[in-house]
Amino acid sequence: MKATAKAHPIQGLIKYHGMRDAERRFPYHDSISVCTAPSHSKTTAEFDEALDGDEIVIDGESVDGRGRERVEMVVDHVRELADIDAPVRFYSENNFPTNIGFGSSSSGFAAAAMALVEAAGLDMTRPEISTVARRGSSSAARAVTGAFSQLDAGMNDEDCRAHRIETDLEDDLRIVAAEVPAFKHTEAAHDEAEASHMFEARLAHIHQQMSDMRDALRRGDFDETFELAEHDSLSLAATTMTGPAAWVYWQPETLEIFETVRKLRGEGVPVYYSTDTGASVYVNTTAEHVDRVESAIAELVPTRVWEVGGPARILDDSEALF
Repeated sequence: MKATAKAHPIQGLIKYHGMRDAERRFPYHDSISVCTAPSHSKTTAEFDEALDGDEIVIDGESVDGRGRERVEMVVDHVRELADIDAPVRFYSENNFPTNIGFGSSSSGFAAAAMALVEAAGLDMTRPEISTVARRGSSSAARAVTGAFSQLDAGMNDEDCRAHRIETDLEDDLRIVAAEVPAFKHTEAAHDEAEASHMFEARLAHIHQQMSDMRDALRRGDFDETFELAEHDSLSLAATTMTGPAAWVYWQPETLEIFETVRKLRGEGVPVYYSTDTGASVYVNTTAEHVDRVESAIAELVPTRVWEVGGPARILDDSEALF
């Protein structure tokens, strides 16, 4: 059976670095994100006994090395769940820039998990499918459930899975994606953060951050939600940048965007910045103010305007990639 799925990438709001179990990708603590649309990844998968081996293609190129290993971890888990051993034909593509800090691995593995589960004939809920996606990227678990979602920490698939957080912020949020190209590897960042002397300090306050973020989302408080996300970005960067490699992934343009956001906020505009692992910046504002905010950011770097994206979903056969 062939299946095609689509998923939106995430912007981390309360982020995570470091994993208790790198193979099953169990993070040390809970995390919250919001999906961004229309940016997306699309994946078509088919298990086919006639193949000589797995065929894995992403954005038109055959994948090898660590990238292939991560896809195979998800594929093998689906094979185990479905009790099949057929090779897979796996094609995936993205409609937005990858490896610059906009969450392409989250949407990629979320779409992969949805397509593979469907192709294998498994009947699973999205929270259950999030545990499949998590084996490729923990953030992908939240991309499966979509919109504002939380991944609970845990040491098994019953506990460590994603679920939606309902909030009135979904309709009004606008995200100006500020593109600052700088190639990065999120997996290396996990190691750097975990080795930092500041890692334990981050763990000590992250639970309060989570509680505050959930409460702000439940109340639909835009300013508190994205002020918390802004502060969490700085906390995560401080932890990562004080690892053994002293890895500073921001670029001069990143800091210019920060200052522009602060200036706009000083003029009364509800706007906050957020970064994941990379130099690019999410600039969070409301529908009323997005044109002014994008105009200011576009003077510095290329921009895109995104809204809140929904959960990963299965597409019609006519949209298959092969």
